[in-house]
Amino acid sequence: MPEITRKELAIALVSAGTNPRMAGLDLTMLDMTRLDMTGANLRGARMQGVNLREAILRLANITYVDMTVAKAVGCDFDSANLTGTNLTGVDMTSARLTNANLTGVILNDANLTNANMKGANVTNLRFNEKTTWPDGKKGSQGNPIDYTQ
Repeated sequence: MPEITRKELAIALVSAGTNPRMAGLDLTMLDMTRLDMTGANLRGARMQGVNLREAILRLANITYVDMTVAKAVGCDFDSANLTGTNLTGVDMTSARLTNANLTGVILNDANLTNANMKGANVTNLRFNEKTTWPDGKKGSQGNPIDYTQ
């Protein structure tokens, strides 16, 4: 169970102003649909199964987060730092990952259909044969670097 409710999070985001600090929080299964968390510090947060549909996480610090089986359809991760984050089984259909740092990210079983990865850093990105790339290719049929250009 999450440590806070969606309502409490929305109120906290308004009062926090720029760069809200949520590092280490348990946000498991929380509905964060369409929330604007630009510049948020979520380092080490537990975010398994969260709903990030159309949420805005531009410039956010999402490093070393467990975000397994989250729903991030249409989520905006522009220029976010996701270093070391576990995105196993995440649905990132139509997500915006432009200029994001995806160093060491785990994308096993993730769906990136129609995601925009232009300018992303994909150093040491890990994936398996069930990973779906932006063009619909699976696993090793696609090369992560090809989607960053």
